Amino acid sequence: QVQLVESGGGLVQAGGSLRLSCTASGTISSILRMDWYRQAPGKQREWVANFNYGDTNFANAVKGRFSISRDSAQNTVYLQMNSLKPEDTAVYYCNTIKFGVDYWGQGTQVTVSS
Repeated sequence: QVQLVESGGGLVQAGGSLRLSCTASGTISSILRMDWYRQAPGKQREWVANFNYGDTNFANAVKGRFSISRDSAQNTVYLQMNSLKPEDTAVYYCNTIKFGVDYWGQGTQVTVSS
């Protein structure tokens, strides 16, 4: 079993920044891949970014504004979000797959006011 715990969401004005964190525990020794998704009200969940075996990838909507880093010692992946826009408002989820099983964090709300 793997547990993912997220933190760092909140309310921020447009142009501001937030850093989300996702900490993995349980039967996972290191994070090799972690994906971030978000779901806005009334919309489908969409992929945002990932850390994938040392590489990082981003959706076009956030490219250049978001970045990802990993703290191996803490088994934590961070999603740094800069230049936030109202359209970034959503619940953000982290996700990892281990032995073919999907694990999700509980979600953290990000609200960007205009």
